[in-house]
Amino acid sequence: MTTVRGHVEAARAHLVSAGLERQEAEIDAEVLARNVLGWDRTTYLSDCRTEAPDGFPDRYHRLLKRRAQREPVSLIVGRREFWGLDFAVTQDVLTPRPETEILVEATLARVDEYDHTPHVVDVGTGSGCVAIVIAQNTAAQVTATDVSQAAITVARRNAERHGVSDRIRYVCTPLLDRVQDVPDMIVANLPYIPRSEISKLPPEVRVFEPHTALDGGPDGLEIVAQLVDVAVQRLAAGGYLILELGLGQTVSLSRYLETRPELKIVNTQDDLQGIPRVMTMRR
Repeated sequence: MTTVRGHVEAARAHLVSAGLERQEAEIDAEVLARNVLGWDRTTYLSDCRTEAPDGFPDRYHRLLKRRAQREPVSLIVGRREFWGLDFAVTQDVLTPRPETEILVEATLARVDEYDHTPHVVDVGTGSGCVAIVIAQNTAAQVTATDVSQAAITVARRNAERHGVSDRIRYVCTPLLDRVQDVPDMIVANLPYIPRSEISKLPPEVRVFEPHTALDGGPDGLEIVAQLVDVAVQRLAAGGYLILELGLGQTVSLSRYLETRPELKIVNTQDDLQGIPRVMTMRR
């Protein structure tokens, strides 16, 4: 008799041999098993030493083969958790990452400052995770933009799943080009990987995630700088621009802002690795 746990342990070893770190392999092997079985983690921990049901090994091994080829678990199972919620993901959008929760935290901390209903624009919404959490947790008027119609489709589906489809207006456009209302806040997780670094990314990202959502131009700040210039013109007086950035980019962006005195840096926030990750500016 081979238990579910036995299959998972064998899968972990297989994924390690395929190049995954041991901890990642262990997590992924379990997640894929739970996906096949339809179990939550509590059920897995209580029942994993029972015999694997009929049909489990074949279905499980098919998913393991995809993971061993470095396809991300999020795409294999079609979802990723963010802010305690499940979001559908496809190859048309970036998989939501924990670092982006810092962007959400920074935004929620500012919404309550307004004595009116603020208009928040999430630029480059992707899966819609940022806009949806803002809509769920505030009374803000939310607009979400993206250059990809396929991404907008995914974001709409996630908004419906989480009951806020009537709270978010979606616009397929570069930056804020087709957004007519004046934004009180602009939040964005834009492409910020330097173009020369994309080929060095892990295959899970380099092969399976959309390059338009990764490629930030020669220095990684090409599109970020464009949004800064737009914010100088479009953001309401006293409004906030809140951006997620990559390693070392808060320093580079600070230098760029010396040429844009209309925007003043309020603060920066580090991620769990101590990397300055989110910068808040005010017009």
